[in-house]
Amino acid sequence: MAIRNLRYEGDEILKKKSREVEVIDDKLQILIDDMIETMHKYNGVGLAAVQVGILKRLIVIDIYDDNGPIVLINPVILKTKGEQEVDEGCLSFPNEFAKVIRPEEVVAEYIDREGKKMRVKAKELLAQAICHEVDHLNGEVFIDKIIPGTLEYIEPDKDK
Repeated sequence: MAIRNLRYEGDEILKKKSREVEVIDDKLQILIDDMIETMHKYNGVGLAAVQVGILKRLIVIDIYDDNGPIVLINPVILKTKGEQEVDEGCLSFPNEFAKVIRPEEVVAEYIDREGKKMRVKAKELLAQAICHEVDHLNGEVFIDKIIPGTLEYIEPDKDK
């Protein structure tokens, strides 16, 4: 396992649409493990493959709820319900936070790392994370969706 280099604001790759994953092989499993390790190193809730420079429809999410990280290959949001105003940040936009409107609930279909077709009904933080990461796969970043006037830059704590 290895920590991957993150791509940051201004990197053209973040605006590109990711391609479907065709094969779940050892190389993809290594990428998945590296993405989980990278997400945890930077205390992220989610990470899309594009954020480590790979244009594949692959995301990892961990809402730190004892269920461990989930891996979504070729995720598709089938349904959304309600809306919630949420504070959001992104590992590709360090120390930047803003308010975004996201669905309260989503139903998504995806393939897990074993190749099984799965469906998840997600609420609150998990729904938010799925929407945020699927946006990345479509070349969209949260900065494009913020409620005007809510963007804040938080100075990093120099003692940490």
